[in-house]
Amino acid sequence: MSSKRALICVVVSLVLSSLSLEAQLKKRVAIATFHDKTGSGYHSLGEGVADMLVTALVKSGNFNVLERQEIEKVIQEQQFGQSFMVTPESAPKVGQILGVELFVVGSVTEFGTKESSLGGNVPLFGGAVTTKKARAVVDIRLVNVNTGEIIAAESEEGEESTTGLSVRYESIDFSNPSHWNDTDIGKATREAVNGCVELITENMAKVPWSGKVLRVNADGTILVKPGSEGNVKPGMEFEIWRKGEEIKDPDTGLSLGAEEEKIGSVKVKEDMLQGKACKATVLQGKDFKIGDIVREKK
Repeated sequence: MSSKRALICVVVSLVLSSLSLEAQLKKRVAIATFHDKTGSGYHSLGEGVADMLVTALVKSGNFNVLERQEIEKVIQEQQFGQSFMVTPESAPKVGQILGVELFVVGSVTEFGTKESSLGGNVPLFGGAVTTKKARAVVDIRLVNVNTGEIIAAESEEGEESTTGLSVRYESIDFSNPSHWNDTDIGKATREAVNGCVELITENMAKVPWSGKVLRVNADGTILVKPGSEGNVKPGMEFEIWRKGEEIKDPDTGLSLGAEEEKIGSVKVKEDMLQGKACKATVLQGKDFKIGDIVREKK
């Protein structure tokens, strides 16, 4: 093999190794309960559509997705309000407490069926033996928790045409997607949700992976999150960064973020706490603190 070809092989190997590490690390996503803007009055509609999205993201195997109960607990403890509704404005603060990289905030804007009889089209919501077209539209915004930036805002749509006896949606408890997954409106909603998954997957590449220092041990090691739950494995090396003072716009009072300073590096030693954390040895730096940021080594 020529020296030139050997060099190319080495470079390709290094690039693939870097891409492999990035692909291995799972980023954390939180899904807020969706607002129901349809005016339909269906029970727990926004809750059910958000749960359907959670399930789809978990099945993709690409992310760590927080349970809605964890989000509601933080909202209660931090006194963000009792509605459990996270807005694009509150998402960065809630997301930083939860330790996620991305917060998905959404609303259901269309949900129902339009039914056609032999005599013409008659818009109905409920039931009849006719040809029907179920339609669901979900608006979502993806918020980068670290910067507060809305990195994507889209409407995702789904439709399903059927013939036969309609399901009366008024009798469905939408808080449990398994109760309506196989209905016409369930299939239409799943199509819209799949569009949301594609949007999240595409835009997550713009958001850097991060973890947190959980504890500084007396023996000089540190405990960081996540562990194997986020595909962090023994032998991996990471940088430790510290966030500085928040900078606010003097005219608007809005947060502009904060500068970060690299303060050291660590190497993962072993998995801990059923994969929720790992123990790492210090390669460089000292005086680490709980809450310091863990980032991929450059």
